[in-house]
Amino acid sequence: MTKTYDYVGTVFDNDSTNPNKVTVAFTIANKALEVGHSAALVLMIDAVKLAIPGNIDGVDIGAPFKAAKGLQEAFLEKGGDILVCESCMVHNGIAKEDIDARFPVIDGGDVANLVMSAKGMLQIS
Repeated sequence: MTKTYDYVGTVFDNDSTNPNKVTVAFTIANKALEVGHSAALVLMIDAVKLAIPGNIDGVDIGAPFKAAKGLQEAFLEKGGDILVCESCMVHNGIAKEDIDARFPVIDGGDVANLVMSAKGMLQIS
């Protein structure tokens, strides 16, 4: 992967481990796009389960936050990228064909390059 981003957020939790962190990650990533930065979210560890269609649908922690599904779709519509850690997928028994086709799969080297080339990043763990 050669694309770089101004903002990179890494997400480690999912709908069942900590929906608050999932929501905050998508909220901040959307804000980065709204102020003119390019942005990517990297789903790692348990967060790779969010790449399976339908798994983010029930995440809604309430006001003042929006539901995570709407945040995800807004993020993608505004040009954000959701990237999925390949090793984390394998570890969690998730095949590439199980995830949303809009989400590129990346490896550890890609993650390191993304983090090192970003202007800023937020680790949500």
